[in-house]
Amino acid sequence: MSLHTALAPAKVNLYLHVGPPRRDGRHPLDSLVVFAGREAADRLTARQSEEDSLELSGPYAVALEPVGNNLVLDALSRLRGQVRVPPERNSPVAFELHKALPVAAGIGGGSADAAAALRLLTREIFELPAYVATDIAPQLGGDVLACVYSAPALMRGDGDRVTPLLQGSILDLFLRQRGGGLPALLVNPGIACPTGPVFRHYDETCMVAPLDDIPVPRLRNHDQLIDWLIRHTRNDLEAPAIDLVPEIGFLLERLRDFDGARMARMSGSGATCFALFDHMDDALFAQTVLMKEAPHWWVRATRLGEGG
Repeated sequence: MSLHTALAPAKVNLYLHVGPPRRDGRHPLDSLVVFAGREAADRLTARQSEEDSLELSGPYAVALEPVGNNLVLDALSRLRGQVRVPPERNSPVAFELHKALPVAAGIGGGSADAAAALRLLTREIFELPAYVATDIAPQLGGDVLACVYSAPALMRGDGDRVTPLLQGSILDLFLRQRGGGLPALLVNPGIACPTGPVFRHYDETCMVAPLDDIPVPRLRNHDQLIDWLIRHTRNDLEAPAIDLVPEIGFLLERLRDFDGARMARMSGSGATCFALFDHMDDALFAQTVLMKEAPHWWVRATRLGEGG
């Protein structure tokens, strides 16, 4: 039987602005998201089988056990429940997930896995229209729709308003094209930073103003993008996350110390942080240093743009 494979790359919030909670307790968001290369990605394979199943491997597989409530299987269940799959294609599916991304780390690992499952199921196994994946994705979580696109995008609302950057646009040219992404270093210190407590602490400690989506200007190169990110954007969850997990603050300071590091910021609700560099060689050097200083950390040099 045919074996189908998809990468599930890390999602990075270059900025994340968070509005006040609504009556339902959810927060409106405004974020520019990009995706890592294959150096920072899970890998999902799927094949038609005799029964639905999910097998886990990789350094972070143990964090996902048991597998019964995994988003990969949830994606399969929701798809079958809402779409008529052609009978000749609707056989059980066996998944294998190599979990290389840390769990609950602010880089959308579980969302990326669910998105990879939707892409494989709709495009290759069940052969369904592309809109099926984007219709089901928001039901699985706030980041899943952006991860289905796996390309630079503005993510707003509850994460359900995702606007991929137009191919050929000024920003797209150096974020999305192969080899043209932002040189970066992603680091997770191996410390849990659950999303719920971070948002609650944000509501309790921060002066939260109404959220206005900011326009992305015409940026012509990496230097202009990084300068704009520094001057006009932020991650609103960074300060409350540091209050709860002080190691995040120490990590950010360490990243800023590296030669060639233009800026350092936390992604999502943490604890993964990233530094942006002008040159990939500087990111690779920083990776080598940190892997020696803290061998228990997850450290990946990559380019941020289109995933995979």
